[in-house]
Amino acid sequence: MATQAVFDRPGASSIPGAERLAAITAELAASAESFDRSAEFPRANFDLLAREGLIGLTVDRDLGGAQAGFSDALRLLGAVARGEPSTALILFMTYAFHAAPEKNGRWPTHLYERLARDAVAGRGLLGVFRVEPELGTPVRGGLPKTTARRTPEGWRLSGEKIYSTGSTGLDWFVVWARTDDGEALVGNFLVHPGTPGIRIEPEWDHLGMRATVSHRVVFDDVLIPHEHAVDIRQPEAWKPTKGEGDQQSLWNALAIATIYDGVAQAARDWLVRYLNDRKPANLGAALATLPRVREKFGEIEALLYANRRLIESAARDADEGRIAPSVESNLIKQIATTNAIRAVEIGLELTGNPGISRRNPLERHYRDVLCSRIHSPQADTILVAAGAQALTLG
Repeated sequence: MATQAVFDRPGASSIPGAERLAAITAELAASAESFDRSAEFPRANFDLLAREGLIGLTVDRDLGGAQAGFSDALRLLGAVARGEPSTALILFMTYAFHAAPEKNGRWPTHLYERLARDAVAGRGLLGVFRVEPELGTPVRGGLPKTTARRTPEGWRLSGEKIYSTGSTGLDWFVVWARTDDGEALVGNFLVHPGTPGIRIEPEWDHLGMRATVSHRVVFDDVLIPHEHAVDIRQPEAWKPTKGEGDQQSLWNALAIATIYDGVAQAARDWLVRYLNDRKPANLGAALATLPRVREKFGEIEALLYANRRLIESAARDADEGRIAPSVESNLIKQIATTNAIRAVEIGLELTGNPGISRRNPLERHYRDVLCSRIHSPQADTILVAAGAQALTLG
């Protein structure tokens, strides 16, 4: 049974036990195919997570949250991803925001605390919108075209953001934009989705992760309060300090690794049942009894075991204060997502036609896991950085 709603119970956020996590996975999995086909925001899933008190998991305890570290937050994300991965990706943005160590020092205190208490109460989902049609991802450099213009009544925000994960279901947008000053500042502007002048163009129609509703969001002279320029700086000031940048990279890398490993775990679980249930007439026994099938399934187990060890070890180290350098954490992302893709591919090799039939979830899991390749930083950036570091002498 779901726990009592937490809207009147500050501090109710806690980490469910293994049995409850499994139940949450199963409940999310039951509607995953429906959300994949409709490509709608998974509202019912977030209603469930809100009832469980899990939206504000990484919020500080003094604001009512559980102040979950890497290990606990990733355990929850993995369970959600195993059930419905689009939900996990949307949830991750809120978790990473509240876990960021610099948020309290840079954001206006009352605004940040409002978002934190909303999250604890089961609301407060937010998304950071950074990618643009011309610029692409700012990870590769450049200033955004989206512009905030100073006016006496507030900021006027104009521009477009693409791949805006969670667009139609979020409570807040955090928009990456530049100011119209002679020497432009750049940074984050907090925007309520109901503000006049915002238009969501439903163009997200991708191979997988369809319920992320990552549509184009257009801002047409949108008026926001002056104080909603929550963190704007000189462009060069956005270069993170070593510790700050490493922690940001680690959250991103381990969350993406965990979410897509969760997809592969779901594929693996389905495959266990399929291979034990499938008994060809000419064989007279289940496919799971064949040595060749067992060998290939052993490959899947090895890939997912490596993922689990990598992710859990890095998370445990981080919780104990040992934050991996960004080059290393991004390699974990690269290794884990590559392993996840290969694990599902082996499942397709073992199943043949049934594996790519839309009647079976393996086809959906494969489409979802392929989306792991698109998340920043992409493979070329990760591998070039690792190679450069290794080849630098002295």
